[in-house]
Amino acid sequence: MDSKTESKLLSLTSQIMSPAKQIRFDLDWVGEKRMNSFITKVMSLVSSMDLDLQPKPESEFMSLTTQIFSLLHSMDSDSMPKPLSNLISLLSQGNFDHNTDFRLFFRQTMALEPEPIFMSLIYQIFSLVISMNTKRDKLISLCPQACVVLGNNGNFEVIVKKQEGQAHKGKAIPWSRDSKWECLPFNWKTYWSSGDDVTHFRCRNCDGDNHKEYEKAPVEIKHSLHRKHSLQLVLLDESSYTRVCYCCDEDLKRMFYYCRTCDFGLNFVCAKKEAILYIDQPKWHEHTLALFLRKTSLTCNACGLSHSSCPLYMCPPCDFVIHKSCISLPRLIRISRHFHRIAYTPSFDEGDWSCSVCRKKIDNDYGGYVCTKGCSYAAHSKCATQSNVWDGIELEGEPEDIEEEVLPPFLEISDGIIQHFSHQQHHMKLDENTGRDYDENKECEACIRPIYFGNFYSCLECDFILHEECANLSRKIHHPIHPHLLNLIGGFDGVINYYNDKCSACIGLCKGGFFYECGKQGCKFMLHVQCATTSEPLVHESHRHPLFLTSKPGEKIRCSVCKDSEETFNCIECDFALCFYCAILPQKVRYKHDKHTLTLSYGKETGTSWCEVCEAKINLKGRFYMCNEYCCVTLHIKCTLGDLHMRPGSTWITFGNKVDVLHNSNRMSRSICSYCVKHCPYKIVYMCSGLILCSQGCVVRSILQKRGRYRELEFLSRYA
Repeated sequence: MDSKTESKLLSLTSQIMSPAKQIRFDLDWVGEKRMNSFITKVMSLVSSMDLDLQPKPESEFMSLTTQIFSLLHSMDSDSMPKPLSNLISLLSQGNFDHNTDFRLFFRQTMALEPEPIFMSLIYQIFSLVISMNTKRDKLISLCPQACVVLGNNGNFEVIVKKQEGQAHKGKAIPWSRDSKWECLPFNWKTYWSSGDDVTHFRCRNCDGDNHKEYEKAPVEIKHSLHRKHSLQLVLLDESSYTRVCYCCDEDLKRMFYYCRTCDFGLNFVCAKKEAILYIDQPKWHEHTLALFLRKTSLTCNACGLSHSSCPLYMCPPCDFVIHKSCISLPRLIRISRHFHRIAYTPSFDEGDWSCSVCRKKIDNDYGGYVCTKGCSYAAHSKCATQSNVWDGIELEGEPEDIEEEVLPPFLEISDGIIQHFSHQQHHMKLDENTGRDYDENKECEACIRPIYFGNFYSCLECDFILHEECANLSRKIHHPIHPHLLNLIGGFDGVINYYNDKCSACIGLCKGGFFYECGKQGCKFMLHVQCATTSEPLVHESHRHPLFLTSKPGEKIRCSVCKDSEETFNCIECDFALCFYCAILPQKVRYKHDKHTLTLSYGKETGTSWCEVCEAKINLKGRFYMCNEYCCVTLHIKCTLGDLHMRPGSTWITFGNKVDVLHNSNRMSRSICSYCVKHCPYKIVYMCSGLILCSQGCVVRSILQKRGRYRELEFLSRYA
């Protein structure tokens, strides 16, 4: 084979040997999907060549590759074990990238004793490619000695100890499995200690037991920040929340050093750094500061908090105390919650100050941030520097930004006639007829909602429609839950990714209509237009008090209405919380078979009622739409609105399957969903692999069932 072919094969093999970047549901799905794709491409490449006409291979890699394909052509299927025969038969067919039998046949063949020559040759190729990567030789193996989870009390709990090899509290995490295939690099999790290069890895299969050729990180250390006890290398369970590292004040990663006796945690990167006993910080204090290691409740002068989750430096004669992490607090910043810059102040003037981020009282004797323009805006030090409100840029010494001119969303051609930036090919006319009949098929292209009430713009030449308020959406905004500027995108004609293209607030599929996305390169933050235009203080019919966005970065508070845990608006008077999904549900809607307005009810009704669309019983203690007039129409929210943010004609992809969003043209006769075998009652249906499906849930379940992914199906059934 020529060098070009060998280079292609080496590249393909190296790709599958790279550690997986992400894991969804379980390891098998990623590893086997990549294995399928790899073998499909290799088979396609080699099958296009005549091996007999190729020169004799000179490299060991090409020699092994040629042996495999020669073996494929010479093996007698009747004389080989059934799993191997099935696997080779499947390989010979060529197109099996999404064939669910591959997983079964490959695993059965791996389990054969003795190992077939065919499998041995494949493994030799993988091992050879691994040995060619000189960077990988320098990696350090991480071998955790226990697995921990963060308990409700804020302390870590050990759920598995390696030497015990058994789980507690129903948890099961295998240690030292024997399969050499599971120890290949695609089953590794990689880590960075500094810079951009990978320095450490953990094998998810054996936790280092089968990788004696690699240097191992210490499994137990002594550190100057915790002299009393040794620290043990532990693994944070994938389902667990985390807390901050004692040294760097950043979240503890999946792998860290831990003292069970003191509940002390240190990122393994920080373990290489020795404690600095004395520091000079003239910006904060005129005297040298000394490290104080004893955990005690001393209030930090910079942030006003008395926690002991990071080291303290102090000047005893001056009664000055500062957290190590607070030394890096910026002096001048811009946050998403305020129009002006805010500057650090060591104390506040007299008066009653409250933090405009968390809405709690500020102690005037300690540091925080105030507006540089003289506004009454103030914030706690830690609240103002949260990653969901501050972009991490220190502005001290930087000139004020000149506000960039924001282009208007449309040009006014004449009275009531506009040319919108999202629909420049035609002009649009304002319709102010409030007495019009309701037409459920007229939907706004921006918010993907029907024209229930109010004015709207309609295209003079096609069916393009926008609510008047949607037509006036600003093309650039700042939103309280994100530190960067967001740009309005007027529609998306590409294929929507089911897992990546989600609204960062309500977690619903984005890009069906208009949406806002972050203008910073590499940032994937995006919002539906409804979520982007919903802000604080939120006065909502579901609660008597105003609601505020007080959640910390990554904090998921349980919504008091739908019980899901997502980004929420929170009440500062009581424990009520409302997620974005519930906050953006329309309070009033229209129904084509009722001339009155339907109102969203919050479970204050009594008696029994049924939904007019699906004819199922309505839980009157939950939410539903109802007519307050004499006709007493009641509807489920899903039956009224369907899947939110889904535009007929759009396409999304999940698990490699294309899904088309279609109008439910047979809504009167009601098509049957191919998965749940129920009538499709909503305005839209989905087509996937020729099947008609009624909802996003049925689409995903249908694909998983087709692929034999019963573990994921069980997960969805339990938690969806």
